[in-house]
Parts: sequence; C-alpha cells; structure tokens
Amino acid sequence: MPEGNPEGKTYQPPTGGRDLLPLDVVQKRWIEDRLEEVFHRWGYHRIITSTVETMDTLMAGGAIERIEVIELQMNQLGGQRLGLRPELTASIARAAVTRLASVTYPQRLYYNANVFRRSATGTQGGQQEYHQAGIELLGSSSMMADVEVLLLVADCLSALDLSDTYLVLGEAALTYSLLSPFPEGQREAVRQSIAKLDCVTLSSLDLPADLQDLSLRLMDLRGAPSEVFAKLAAFDLNEEQRAIASQLKSLIDLLNKQREQGVKVPSVILDLSLIRPFDYYTGVVFEVINSAQRVGQGGRYDDLLSVYDPMPNSGGFPGIGFVLNIEQLHRALLPASQTSTQMPKETPPSDWLIVPKTETAAAAALSYAQKARQSANVVRVEMSLDLSQSPDEVRAIARKRKINRIAWISDRGLPDIEIVN
Repeated sequence: MPEGNPEGKTYQPPTGGRDLLPLDVVQKRWIEDRLEEVFHRWGYHRIITSTVETMDTLMAGGAIERIEVIELQMNQLGGQRLGLRPELTASIARAAVTRLASVTYPQRLYYNANVFRRSATGTQGGQQEYHQAGIELLGSSSMMADVEVLLLVADCLSALDLSDTYLVLGEAALTYSLLSPFPEGQREAVRQSIAKLDCVTLSSLDLPADLQDLSLRLMDLRGAPSEVFAKLAAFDLNEEQRAIASQLKSLIDLLNKQREQGVKVPSVILDLSLIRPFDYYTGVVFEVINSAQRVGQGGRYDDLLSVYDPMPNSGGFPGIGFVLNIEQLHRALLPASQTSTQMPKETPPSDWLIVPKTETAAAAALSYAQKARQSANVVRVEMSLDLSQSPDEVRAIARKRKINRIAWISDRGLPDIEIVN
C-alpha cells in the first residue's frame, strides 16, 4: 500500500465528471476535425468565449433554468454571481454585442468547447460536462440564412458519413401564434403537453371542447411536409400565419431542390408541435435525429442579442445557429467504426523506436531521435528507455505497440534500420 495513501482510498472524478482516455480523445478529435473543416469551407471563424460567465449573462436570454447552472462561489471582487457556461449561444451573443459591434455583418462564427450543466443523478450517469461543436450566423434574418444553416448541418453529417439521420423541422413563431387562442393561465401547460406529445395530460386540462379539439389538432401537425401543410390548410390562419407558413414551405422546397441536385440533405419531418425548451426561439427550429437519438439542435433567435445590447434602440441583431453534441455523435459512430475505415479504432502507433546499442550510445541515440522529430511531416518517435533489454525483447515491444521501424544507434550515431511491422 503506497505511503501517501495509507487508507487505500480510490480516487474518482467528481460527480458528473468524466475522463477521456487516449482512444476517446483520438476519436473525439477525428469528429471535431471533420466538423471544423466543414465550418472553414463555409466561411466560419472560430470564437472562444469564457468558460465562466456572470449569472446575469447566462440567465438574461431565458436560455436555461437557474437550477441547471453550476454556480461558483461568490466572487470576492464586486460580488458577482458566477456560473459555468451551460451552452454557448448566450456567451456568443454577449461577445457579439459588446466586442463585435463595429464589424460588418453577417458574422459567421463557430465554436468547439466543453459546457457544464447540472443534471439529475441517473440522467446519462449524472453527467454534467459535455463537449459541443456548433455555429452562430449573426446579422441576417433572411430565409437564405435559414437555408445556409440547414445545409451546413447536412454537410457536417455528410463529412462524418453519418447515416440513418433526419431533420425534425418546426417554426416557433407559427406554433406560438397557433397557441394564442388558449387562456393565458393554461397556455404554458398546453404548450408543454404538446412539446412532450403528452395526450394524457392534455386531455385532463380543463378546456372547452373547441380548445380541446384544437390542442389535439396542433399535436397532429407532424409528418411529411406535404401532409402537414395539407392539415394546416384546414386551420383558420390569419395573414401573418399564412405568410410564415408560405416561407416555411419555400424553405423546404429549396432543400428539396438541393437534394435533387445531388446534395446530401437528410429527409425532413415537419413538426409544428416542435417546441424547444428555451423561450428565445423566434422562427425556424430543428433537431438532428440519428437512430432515435438527438445528436444536435438549433434554431432562429432574432430577439436574443438585443437582450445584451446596451443601446436598446439600435435594432438588435438577428441570429440563427445550431449545436452538435460530440458525445452523441461519438456513440452514433461507434458501431460503424467496427466495420468501416472512418473513425479511428485505435490510437496511432509511433513510426520509430530509437534504441542505443550500448549505454555509451545514449547521447547519439537522443540526437538521432531529435533529428527524426524535426521532419517536415509529423513523425512519432519513441526512445527505448530500458537499456538492459535484449534485442528480442525490444522487437517484441515494438510489435506489440505496432511500431513500424527500429533504429539501432551505434556510439558513432550510425543507425541500423530494422522493419518490424
């Protein structure tokens, strides 16, 4: 038993924390690198915001409930309440308004970061740290911006070769307006029941027969876009609602035309009962579903950035974005990695093992290894650390670690190269 740990205590990561071992890191980086390549091709630039934010920033947009934020101890300088970021949109909104006010728009920003969210024990093992990659397109309220973001999602999925994936597409403004006939005191309960597809709770609400019928009709606005638009035509829509529905149909038509031209666009399920839990969405909302698992989500939030604007009459900034959850993508890709050559199945082996033939050759071996590491291309070079090992023992280690070549270095620094694997 080690002297420093007399009680034999087993140390574990904190509740909700998780260690990523080398293979996990290699696979995570493989996913992130491919997403980053796509973001670059679409003209997006990386932004890095603070891991720690004031609670005022995190709560200003109504993006998340306070109970889900992991708060830190009171800051002694100024007494600000601080928390770990539970998502990136609020932080980027703050940065855009306060630090990017003088740049030209639209701004295309992407991020790759960890976020922290308090979760009940038992939910994904009580996990509280997550890794996300996503984008924010700021400064345009046009339908073309909506199309760009959805096609960018499609390009990300294609880069990962993620099959069996589809988009669930909704329209927050249209859905909220369709809920307007319900009494204000019951509207939220109706909204949550529809969002959860909870017919039992919905039928138990004390609603007049006509509103009970309306709630069930709203819940039924899900399926193939043509079928949903046909059902929507039976509603008594006002001029604004018809305009929103018309633009939504135009957006889906554009996606279909891209698919016809060979772009890998996932199939679309139109769901006008789709209501994201955050209140700041004002237009298109969507979820990315793979094998019944949500791997991403996003939407339009044209009023959020104005919350952080110190000049309330400046008009604010429209925005739309999405996030892809790295852990869910990783799980979705793991079965495919067993049969395909896409995501790495193991950590990459070293290219060279440098072995001094004698103890007096150690200095020459170190110099040789250093020159090998300075190659124009990245070369993984290991030094043999145990000079007492026999040549056969060294070869066995190299084979086990799948190292390609051994360089046996003499006192004069001359190498004998041996191909092992």
